[in-house]
Amino acid sequence: MGNICRSPTAECVFRSLVDSHNLNDVVTTDSAGTHAYYIGNPPDPRASHSSSS
Repeated sequence: MGNICRSPTAECVFRSLVDSHNLNDVVTTDSAGTHAYYIGNPPDPRASHSSSS
């Protein structure tokens, strides 16, 4: 679907895990939607708030 909620949240969680295992120089992460909805929009504020907690 669009890339404003689940994908950015999953990316944040995964980046945190990569960082906690000191793998930043080995693993590259990114998120992407599967549909062309919300192109150019930032993540949903609720997803940003939840993933930063």
